[in-house]
Amino acid sequence: MGERDETRLIRIARENGADDQAEPVDLADRLRELRRARGWTLERAASATGLARSTLSKIENGQMSPTYDVLRKLAEGLEITVPQLFTPPSRSQVTGRMAVTTAGAGLAHPTTTYEHELLADGLRMKKMLPYRARIRARRFEEFDGWVRHDGEEFLLVLTGIVTLFTEFYAPVELRRGDSAYYDATMGHNLISTSTEDATVLWVTSLS
Repeated sequence: MGERDETRLIRIARENGADDQAEPVDLADRLRELRRARGWTLERAASATGLARSTLSKIENGQMSPTYDVLRKLAEGLEITVPQLFTPPSRSQVTGRMAVTTAGAGLAHPTTTYEHELLADGLRMKKMLPYRARIRARRFEEFDGWVRHDGEEFLLVLTGIVTLFTEFYAPVELRRGDSAYYDATMGHNLISTSTEDATVLWVTSLS
């Protein structure tokens, strides 16, 4: 992947996949959700937070506005922060999304050094960018400098033999079944050293 090719892919994916900010939630509903997610009864939650069962019941039913000291005890007992009592993390919300890409049906994106097949292309708001790539490059000099971009990257060799060049490590030879996980802000390039073009699976984080 020349720097311009891969960085462009990552940028497009980020632009199409930025998460919306989580909306503030009602404390009564949030507390009930947190307690039930842990399988706790009111008695168990009271024991964990050091609050009376009746106090918890009143908060869950919107009959009591807790003081900061009570909020602190709730957060400590639930092992979260006070702000998390009001704003649930977005990744805790079940979306039920799924995308299936049949063999050879991914979005093609050829470059001078790689031939990419973007997977799950129709799924928006992704946390990861998965793609299969055929490695055309045979020499490091075929690249226009280092590839580097935000996030982390996972590489799995599917067929053939490749050499992974990175900015801070010695080149590493990887064969079928071998993998590497690395900081993508570090310069990196991949070439095929087998007779046929090697193929790899790449997964890049988008958050």
